[in-house]
Amino acid sequence: MANDKPQSPSLEDIRRYIQRWGEEPLAVHRLRSNVYWADGAGGNSGIVVGRHGVIVIDAKVCPDAGKRLLEEVARITSNPVTHVILTHGDGDHVMGLARFPAGLTIIAHEKCKSDMQAANATGLMGTLPSAALPNHTFTASESLTLEGVRFELLHFGPSHTGGDAVIYLPDQKVIFSGDILAWGGSPTPTIHEEKHGSAIGWLTTVREMLKLPADTFVTGHGDVQTKSEVQQKLDQFQKQYDEIKAMIARGKSLDEVEEAMAADTTAPPAGGLRLPSFASVAYHQLTRFEDTPLER
Repeated sequence: MANDKPQSPSLEDIRRYIQRWGEEPLAVHRLRSNVYWADGAGGNSGIVVGRHGVIVIDAKVCPDAGKRLLEEVARITSNPVTHVILTHGDGDHVMGLARFPAGLTIIAHEKCKSDMQAANATGLMGTLPSAALPNHTFTASESLTLEGVRFELLHFGPSHTGGDAVIYLPDQKVIFSGDILAWGGSPTPTIHEEKHGSAIGWLTTVREMLKLPADTFVTGHGDVQTKSEVQQKLDQFQKQYDEIKAMIARGKSLDEVEEAMAADTTAPPAGGLRLPSFASVAYHQLTRFEDTPLER
């Protein structure tokens, strides 16, 4: 069977890329009276101002970027950061926690915490102190009221990774999706197979996410999206997935599938780090796992 997995970059390449990425300026955008999102220097982050404290969603790519995110929070409100909620464990969303104050409640899916512990063991993007790892985890879903703000933390199964959380603010009708939705550098969904992500799980998760009465979707990378824009992406990649499944049934190879899907398969390099396309991951998983999500 063909294998299109990209060649691994060197450790030096990764560290240079992280340094450049972490130096990007931050831009903060207001969504609601108490809800903001911040792009630049890693994945998109959320800032939710509560009654007496602030809830931050995702913490940027490196310690310095995390420090600058906290400075942006201080420009918005004098309330201290009390909680952090993580959408998943990728380094570009969590490594800024190294500069966050001690004693915070850090909330994540249990598999997100496992991914962060595994990343700490390798040190590929640096190492977080134990105090910066999640100290409040959940498995399927959890409803919380933090600083007077209602949150629904939802896990619909493996998607971008095995530990994704959809963070839904029901009163504001806002969703922070993390990299389940991430269009800042790739035309296709990014699925991390090494973290037990799933192509069919991505379709399921986005379908379930669209059932929520939200009208604003903060992506992990790229601009905020409307419900209709997210629906268009789901329709596009459901069609692609079904076409790939049909081609496999006709005995087509990965090369033939990628040639047929040429407009959608090439995910461009992110700072020189090339990631597999949705089509290639779907092909691998359909042929290896017979159309079942990677529940591990």
